[in-house]
Amino acid sequence: MDTHALDVASRIPHGGTNDPHVIDFSANTNPESPSGVTPVYDAALAASRRYPSDDYGEFRSAAAEYVGCRPRSVIPTAGVMAGIRLLFSIVVDSDSTVVVPEPSFGEYAHEVRIQGGEPVGVAHDEVVDVDPSGHDLVIVCRPNNPTGEAVDATALCALAERCRDAGSTLFVDEAFLDFTPLASITGEPGVVVARSLTKVFGLPGLRAGFLVATGDVRDRLDTGRVSWGMSTPAVDVGAYCLQREEFVERTRERVASERDRVRDRLSTRWDVFPSDAPFLLFDVGEDDPDAVLDAAREGGIALRDARTFAGLDNHLRTAIRRPDENDRLLEALEV
Repeated sequence: MDTHALDVASRIPHGGTNDPHVIDFSANTNPESPSGVTPVYDAALAASRRYPSDDYGEFRSAAAEYVGCRPRSVIPTAGVMAGIRLLFSIVVDSDSTVVVPEPSFGEYAHEVRIQGGEPVGVAHDEVVDVDPSGHDLVIVCRPNNPTGEAVDATALCALAERCRDAGSTLFVDEAFLDFTPLASITGEPGVVVARSLTKVFGLPGLRAGFLVATGDVRDRLDTGRVSWGMSTPAVDVGAYCLQREEFVERTRERVASERDRVRDRLSTRWDVFPSDAPFLLFDVGEDDPDAVLDAAREGGIALRDARTFAGLDNHLRTAIRRPDENDRLLEALEV
């Protein structure tokens, strides 16, 4: 980490609210979690008087089965952010340039900078066509946050091949891929994939996730990860959730159906981006974004102000939640 970069860096704003009087549409987490989580957590808490096993064998096996890779390829992390910090600390230094999609998750550029590297912004829908030559790292968010689209798998694999030829690492953030029927790119040589248990399982405070990698980068990640980096509750609940296939499928069906319904209604008033994710980005046009945010708040709804994302100046983002909650959203926005 570049200590000098820390002197000029600042925290990145995110969605999420602790206000109990509003429904939080600003954070893209599932409002539901798998049944049976509580007893698993309670049992894990009781076992937390001992250090967790640092090889995380059960969690690795569950994660590998979930995404279709070898258990050895799984690197357990305390959420995607811990995985990003670990990977970037290994592949980014003061001489590095990194291709970063824009608009996209603001932590990418932030993490590049605090490692001393230089983020090179590329339009989010053009990243798969980029020439990786001269860049140590190329980042793809699939589906992209906040726009919502998932890049084509064929184009992504072609980018992975160009990255291998150029000696670059391709990082694919699949935090929202669980909400789609699309296959992961895990196992592709030279590619590091991040997966989150925060989003689809609705447990953001658990801090559980993992990276998937192969070859030398896998070995370096496993050596460089923090010992006991995941708590016993995170490991046990995470492994349990990863085996709840029916829950994931029900979530996908609900999100797809509700996303179409909400998009149709929002489109009667504003321009809405196509999305494969559990959220929708929309341009409020001639309306004042602050007025729309305030109107939603008065209706008990917290939306995400998307103007904090690079290149967006008139946009808001809404999560897709349960049908009755989505009804409240549409009523508050008068669409």
